[in-house]
Amino acid sequence: MNIINLENISRVYQVGSEEVHALDDVSLKIDRNEYVAIMGPSGSGKSTLMNLLGCLDTPTSGKYELKGTDVSDMSDNELAEVRNREIGFVFQTFNLLPRATSFHNVELPLIYAGVSAAERREKAEQALASVGLKERMLHKPNELSGGQRQRVAVARALVVGPSIILADEPTGNLDSKTGEDIMALFHEIYSKGNTIILVTHEEYIANHAKRVIRLLDGRIESDKPVANRTIPNRGS
Repeated sequence: MNIINLENISRVYQVGSEEVHALDDVSLKIDRNEYVAIMGPSGSGKSTLMNLLGCLDTPTSGKYELKGTDVSDMSDNELAEVRNREIGFVFQTFNLLPRATSFHNVELPLIYAGVSAAERREKAEQALASVGLKERMLHKPNELSGGQRQRVAVARALVVGPSIILADEPTGNLDSKTGEDIMALFHEIYSKGNTIILVTHEEYIANHAKRVIRLLDGRIESDKPVANRTIPNRGS
């Protein structure tokens, strides 16, 4: 079953007197519980596509259906509701509140969703336990390693029970060993039924996915399953 259906999506930005076609007539389907990597050089449109898939932006033209609902023309408030309910974000820079504990960083989406304090505590503890950080619940980001910070960010993405995990260069600030640990965590999340969409420029990271979509100049250049499931090392 399709969880994402893009039909003839274009996104045009006005930069001074020039029109920039960041996405040009992109059509794409992603099924429930797929593991997809999106790749492309700088300027290819992958960040724009990520923003559209994550309901952070709307297309200039075309149709975007998320779980059968057309989100193409939704207001900012409506898009925010969809994001909070359906999408968990993981970013390269972690985006954690520096003065807040791991627990508070993870419970934040639940506060926005109006969840009671008791339920927030239960869900946040479960999410931190699921990424192996229950013992670091009261630690602040500066008391954690880079890998642990990203695990907190993953727990925050998971805490609302989203349909989709959208990860933007999630290993970009990590060394190769820690990056592999985070990718193993993503595989575990995928194996439990989540749809994972990974935006990366690293081949060895993309090869963890089951399908790789490559963009060039705002169009889909190729869309293929990952043939070789042997994961290469960063240096190979």
